[in-house]
Amino acid sequence: MCYGQQHNTYLFVPGAWDGGWDYAKVDSILSAHGNIVYRPTLTGLGERVHLASPGVNLTTYINDIVNLIQFENLHNVILIGHSYGGMVISGVAEQVPDRIKQLIYLDAMVPNDGESAKDVCGDLWAPMTKGNIKDSMVLYPFGVTQKDVPQPLNTFTEPIKLNNPLVKKIPTVFLQMTKDGKGSPAHDKMGLLRAKARNWKIYTLEGGHYAMREQPQNLVKKLEEITQY
Repeated sequence: MCYGQQHNTYLFVPGAWDGGWDYAKVDSILSAHGNIVYRPTLTGLGERVHLASPGVNLTTYINDIVNLIQFENLHNVILIGHSYGGMVISGVAEQVPDRIKQLIYLDAMVPNDGESAKDVCGDLWAPMTKGNIKDSMVLYPFGVTQKDVPQPLNTFTEPIKLNNPLVKKIPTVFLQMTKDGKGSPAHDKMGLLRAKARNWKIYTLEGGHYAMREQPQNLVKKLEEITQY
């Protein structure tokens, strides 16, 4: 079911260790509903793994998305960041707020000015990365997968600068993933509680952190619900 008649331009920014490949099913469904979808992979991840180097940082990732918006001449973009992708979309909004129709933080990090992803992780950082940092790369810490590849450490440790007042004018929502109606305490600390402090509208979707993998149809339904207004 497609909510409403308005077609949108969706731009998905994947989380850490992830890539645009993870949004193929979401892309297919949204495109079938008449929307335009972009699902780029950040430098050094996914199919761009051959570009990985310790010099890649958060600024690189922000530039990846800003350049896509500018070179494709995109306007009225619904910019969605999943997990670590919240860091990236926050930086993108700083640079091109006039191009963004809506920001959606999908179970994502919500940084404050001057924070890095490591800072946002807080107490979770040490256990998550213990034994998983090699040659200035952070290995995927949640088991072995074929497509979740190591990510440069600098992308987690570079602080973000947030001071553009125009960003506050962008309609922004937080989509919390829940289990039995409750969110993950760790994820909530990195995102939900910060979103509430900013008085953002909160939506929920029952299921695991990787909704695009586990339930793309339901994720699309929720996104269309969020963006129909």
